[in-house]
Amino acid sequence: MPGARWWSGVVLGGLSLALLGCGPKPIEGLRSYEYLGGDQRSGVLTYGETPPVGGPYNPLWQTCALYTQPVYNEYAVHSLARGAVWVTYRPGLDAAELDKLKALLAGQPAALLSPYPNLPSPIVMTAWNRQLSVEKADDARLTRFLKEVLPDNSAPEKGSPCSGGFGGTR
Repeated sequence: MPGARWWSGVVLGGLSLALLGCGPKPIEGLRSYEYLGGDQRSGVLTYGETPPVGGPYNPLWQTCALYTQPVYNEYAVHSLARGAVWVTYRPGLDAAELDKLKALLAGQPAALLSPYPNLPSPIVMTAWNRQLSVEKADDARLTRFLKEVLPDNSAPEKGSPCSGGFGGTR
């Protein structure tokens, strides 16, 4: 029966379209950019975002670690280019909030955590070309960022180590 085959195609096609609409919703507030990478420069650099999400960077990267003082943008951006996540927080963030951020990053192989003066929100999570600002460390969007954005990140030097770089602060 040719008509039955046509109807089954319509039903299966409709079901497929319905299932496509059931996928995960985009992360609310996630901002995307389109920096290419590979532009290594020396000296102090200027960035369009706070904190930066990409663009030119120093040939040396920031060693992935937890820092109690601000780090240099130029080194941190190179770490982003290597596939790291950089979590920045306003100086003076409540100790309990900071402990939650440390716990969140505990399983991340390539992560920077540092204070950042004059942030637009208390906490900002950044990967190459992606950024999310939140008010609290237990915001579920931070976990989604680590699980959904970071693995699919198109960092230009993804897979390069985040160790052995610059380990100092500003």
